[in-house]
Amino acid sequence: MAVFTEVSNKEARELLRRLQLGTLKELRGIEGGIENTNYFLTSDEGEYVLTLFERLTAEQLPFYLHLMKHLAHGGIPVPDPAANKSGDILHTVAGKPAAVVNKLRGKSQLAPEAVHCAAVGATLARMHLAGRDYDRQQPNLRGLPWWNETVPVVLPHIGEEQQALLRSELAYQNHIAESSEYAALPRGPVHADLFRDNVMFDGEELTGFFDFYFAGVDTWLFDLSVCLNDWCIDLPTGVHDATRAQAMLDAYQSVRPLTASERALLPAMLRAGALRFWISRLWDFYLPREASMLKPHDPTHFERVLRERVAHPVHP
Repeated sequence: MAVFTEVSNKEARELLRRLQLGTLKELRGIEGGIENTNYFLTSDEGEYVLTLFERLTAEQLPFYLHLMKHLAHGGIPVPDPAANKSGDILHTVAGKPAAVVNKLRGKSQLAPEAVHCAAVGATLARMHLAGRDYDRQQPNLRGLPWWNETVPVVLPHIGEEQQALLRSELAYQNHIAESSEYAALPRGPVHADLFRDNVMFDGEELTGFFDFYFAGVDTWLFDLSVCLNDWCIDLPTGVHDATRAQAMLDAYQSVRPLTASERALLPAMLRAGALRFWISRLWDFYLPREASMLKPHDPTHFERVLRERVAHPVHP
């Protein structure tokens, strides 16, 4: 992610010593993203990722870190946070709360085919089921309450046509959230940000999900919809790719079949997923924070996705 906080080699060496992870060989900042500071941390014992949390507090972070550890111990391929001698997995680096996790094998698949989408669908369903007995609770902090708070902040920065779409879609999502069908949706811990660059592949083998720092308790259908909106569309246009989407849905349902309420509300949740990321990208684009390697995402991408989801509803 973007580098907001500079970490010295001395600080990195001390951290590795406390975690008994060997001697520092290389510390390298990771570009891209807008939430946290991330470094590749290489020692003589292995490769790790150091994350310094810029927005999340030390009180919020145990939910994410212990969720990752819970899923890793449940057989889901996710990074496993490193502990010190006392068993603590939340650390402090450069005055910021921080975590160190193992670096996953492989690389992101940025031009996915149906086989990759199927692997994501099946692993996502396994992850949802593995999280059912996770005992910590925290809402999706970028869910509907945040949308309602943030839309008035970004409205002055966009044109009248965009304002009309944003207002109407927000009203629609508030209406959906009050329905009995929505109340019936299965829920539990979700990743909520499982884009192509947050999944690792080695060839066609899925080797891990990572970057769980938008996770929270929400509907599983919202999580699946976020994936469909990124993995199963044509990126330049936002147009739905039926072949990839069917592969993801079939694989997901081979592990956990969708309920009647989920099938009915899939079109609405696809719109919700597009709205969530349109709002957050507008916010990050027009109200950015300083960072030495910051590259905010283009908000018009998810405006296109939302317009496509409204004009062409997708039914399972």
